[in-house]
Amino acid sequence: MPAKKNYHHGDLRQSLINEATRMMAASGVEKLSMRGLAEEVGVSRTAAYHHFKDKNELLCAIAEQGFNHWYEQMGSRLKGVPEDLEAWFREFSHAYIDFARNHAEQYDLMFGRPIWKNGQPTEALRQISFDAFQRYADFVRGCLQGDRFSQDQDALRVAQVTWSSLHGLSRLLNDGVYLDKASINSMCDVAARLLVQNMR
Repeated sequence: MPAKKNYHHGDLRQSLINEATRMMAASGVEKLSMRGLAEEVGVSRTAAYHHFKDKNELLCAIAEQGFNHWYEQMGSRLKGVPEDLEAWFREFSHAYIDFARNHAEQYDLMFGRPIWKNGQPTEALRQISFDAFQRYADFVRGCLQGDRFSQDQDALRVAQVTWSSLHGLSRLLNDGVYLDKASINSMCDVAARLLVQNMR
């Protein structure tokens, strides 16, 4: 059994999330267990279950933290309408995919089957995931209101399709289908060009 780690009162919940994220990245979500997590952190299972009633709730907390990190890294890019939308979307695409690649296991939880199909998302996770997409949709809506673009476009559909494109590229990269990052970069450039052409 690993040596017990000392945690200050009040930070055990965050410590459990951090350690579970590390364990998940090393061994995958299937091998993560509340028992193993408690042992790794050096607390009783009762203490761990005091913060998370089951593994599903723990996974939701990890995913929720992922969305918070997404906000920190991507949120500032969704302010104001850029002068050069193609260049902006190209940069945003690269940043999005880099985030998904650098936090692969956590990204899988944010959008994947373990929670959304096989598990049960918590209300907090539902809210933060909705807010993340809504902020992006609002940005797209603001862009479409400019004189340079067609007023016939449905902002919601444009946001859904472009987000889905980035998610698809991220999944192909994380799943090992595409191993060449340069190819992903080129596809981001093409996606940006097609987006602007379609919006016009």
